[in-house]
Amino acid sequence: MEVEKMDENEWKYHGEGNQSLVVSHCQRCVVLRFLKSPPNQNKTPEEILHHLQNIVDFGKHVMKQFFGENYVHHGEIIQLPLDFVRQLCLKIQPERPECRCDKDMDTLSGYAMCLPNLTRLQPFRFAEHRPILCIEIKPKCGFIPFSSHVSQEIKHKVCRYCMHQHLKVANGKWKRPSKYCPLDLFSGNKQRMHFALKSLLQEAQNNLKIFKNGELIYGCKDDQDCVCDWNELARHLKPFFFPCNGLASGPQCTRSVVKELIHVITMALLSSTDSCRAGHMKTVPVSQGRSYCEASAFNKELVRNGKHKLESSGLPRGCLLYKTLQAQMLDMLDIEGLYPLYSRVEQYLEEFPEERSTLQIDGPYNEAFYEKLLDLSLEDDGTVAFALTKVQQYRIAMTAKDCSIMIALSPCLQDECSEQRPVVLTSKSRFTFSVSVLDLDLKPYESIPHQYKLDGEIVNYYLKNVQAKEDPVMSNLFKENEDCTLVLHKV
Repeated sequence: MEVEKMDENEWKYHGEGNQSLVVSHCQRCVVLRFLKSPPNQNKTPEEILHHLQNIVDFGKHVMKQFFGENYVHHGEIIQLPLDFVRQLCLKIQPERPECRCDKDMDTLSGYAMCLPNLTRLQPFRFAEHRPILCIEIKPKCGFIPFSSHVSQEIKHKVCRYCMHQHLKVANGKWKRPSKYCPLDLFSGNKQRMHFALKSLLQEAQNNLKIFKNGELIYGCKDDQDCVCDWNELARHLKPFFFPCNGLASGPQCTRSVVKELIHVITMALLSSTDSCRAGHMKTVPVSQGRSYCEASAFNKELVRNGKHKLESSGLPRGCLLYKTLQAQMLDMLDIEGLYPLYSRVEQYLEEFPEERSTLQIDGPYNEAFYEKLLDLSLEDDGTVAFALTKVQQYRIAMTAKDCSIMIALSPCLQDECSEQRPVVLTSKSRFTFSVSVLDLDLKPYESIPHQYKLDGEIVNYYLKNVQAKEDPVMSNLFKENEDCTLVLHKV
């Protein structure tokens, strides 16, 4: 990229999170990511550079090992002309959501990350002239805690996402709870996955977005500004799935288009297109926890209909959902078991604050950092080293629980589809596609006390306001259906 010839008019606002803001190029398949900070709390250029380098190194040396070369795009750091950055900031400011304007884009250092635009096919060599459809899914945590440190039995029955929905509605973040349950998506069972994806389409919240040629056509721009009209979505997608225009408009057309979309997303999520080093590490068996959530609308419907077979087919080992779940399951102790270990590390740092850099809490995120994550032992020897390993594994798990999966699709004719690229078929079309993972910044060490407090609030609200009002008959029906596992211990 020729940074000397940058023109702010060639860039547009793309989106932002708590820590950074992203702009995308109008023609080229790249985005720029700038750090943000509260007013009058600007970091020095050296601090900005160090922060960005940590993000790149973490993606390159850690998350790429867990997810695989093709799924993770860590980008590179570039230095831009300050005049360009200031003009760009002025240009995009009117487009920023009001709720995000409590922090300012960094315009003083000139440093930014240059990354591929994941709403486009990766790598961006094929079908550049064809329309591109992209689905962004934030799947959230796909397992029920199996830790013996869990103090409330409800956490062994109902997943964190389903419980948190009720607290979010009570706090006014969302108008109604979603029927989506992550355990259905991560089950590998196509019927459950279809139900989960349909639930996401019905209540997207901030867990699903759909882009056409890089423009958001479905989902929430921020927490309140949502575009979720199925008929409008079908109008956008009909040329992708029914290119010969043989399907009339109306409810039947909408249902057919949505059905095809769900099929394509499911097949892409179950595809295996990459290997990774972490695939060879000893992993926590998925079967160690319960494979379904009692609050799942899918499972409740089965029980009401007298069908007690709750199937979890299992995920293909090479697919991105499987790799995401394995990274999430580095949270082996639950926050309740992790918090005392965090306190042990904190006590040590109070006595020896100079050791913080030696412990690599703030980086560098290199090969040595990654190697320490592979120790899955749960035998606490009372040392700071054991506590730190579990804390760092928990941070990786929390990162994986909050990542986004990007599925980019482009129509292709049979003789045009490249052998190097996977293809998914529908009833009337075929698509070449790529799958990537996004939002892989390591969760802050300092956020652990907040997570501990939030966990208690979620569980207590659910117990008091939801479970207490649940039909006890439903609970009894679930008990009848629970798997029975015989565990033999040496004597």
